[in-house]
Amino acid sequence: MDFTAFRGMKPFAQLMFSLFVMVASVFIFMVVGMIAVIPIYGLGGLMNSMSETSLNSPEGINLLKYFQVIQSIGLFVVPPFIIGWLYQGNFSEYLKINRSTRVQSFLLASICLLAVIPFINFLGAINSQMTFPESISGLEGWMKNMENAAQVMIEKFMKVDGISGLMFNIFMIAVLPALGEELMFRGVIQRIFSDWTKNYHWGIWISAFLFSALHMQFYGFLPRMALGAMFGYLLVWTGTMWVPILAHFVNNLMGVLGYFLIGKGVLSKDIEEWGTGSEQFPLVVISFLAVGILLFVIFRSEQAKTKMPANQIDSQASRID
Repeated sequence: MDFTAFRGMKPFAQLMFSLFVMVASVFIFMVVGMIAVIPIYGLGGLMNSMSETSLNSPEGINLLKYFQVIQSIGLFVVPPFIIGWLYQGNFSEYLKINRSTRVQSFLLASICLLAVIPFINFLGAINSQMTFPESISGLEGWMKNMENAAQVMIEKFMKVDGISGLMFNIFMIAVLPALGEELMFRGVIQRIFSDWTKNYHWGIWISAFLFSALHMQFYGFLPRMALGAMFGYLLVWTGTMWVPILAHFVNNLMGVLGYFLIGKGVLSKDIEEWGTGSEQFPLVVISFLAVGILLFVIFRSEQAKTKMPANQIDSQASRID
């Protein structure tokens, strides 16, 4: 088979084929994962893991975590490498994982994720007040049910007592999503839409929208989309996938560690309320300005490194090459 034929595909065809690769990959991984686990849990245990009662036992939760890892690898981690190889013949170049940048950019990107917490919480508070007209109240009910179910599962996953459980959660919730979701959404989908629209801003925001939508947590849609857009700009400005991967990892790591430390009484639960409430609006403004300044410093630093005039950045970045 002549695999070079994939390199001349138009953006729409690339998008459709990328979705096919994702579906085929996760299907294969899930089937293999199910077969591999049957000798351990048995067919009955496997079937029980697919029911709501699985969240009521440690064994069921462990099995769900196992499938969460399998799904993340099959849906997000593996497909970008296949797609990069087919579309360009060099997945490391296609995904920009063969490039690096200044340590300063990595450090500033990490600080951004700390500084943005009040603003993200503010967006989350606004998003949580979303209401729909009575005519589509059924849709609103479905969305709330999805949100509640996702929240219950997340809490079950996050609730661990020992360091070993914490380390596994860091791997499952911070490492795998940071790697896989950035490679897929920023490395593949953002690139396709940037080429399609001939504008990297459109590519960033469309992929950020899809990134948030895929999580199926509608009452956290705005903050997740804002973070996705930030990751997208970090990729374009720094030219390396490792900066948004690190930023995504830091964001998820803070969530995992924060939940663990709150459960241990080390941190106050009030930290989750930073940026919410009218009395904390000045903190939101400071957060927004601080993140804007940090991102501007990254932008100017990377521009100076490449000695590229500002009016050339858009034309260069729109190619994402």
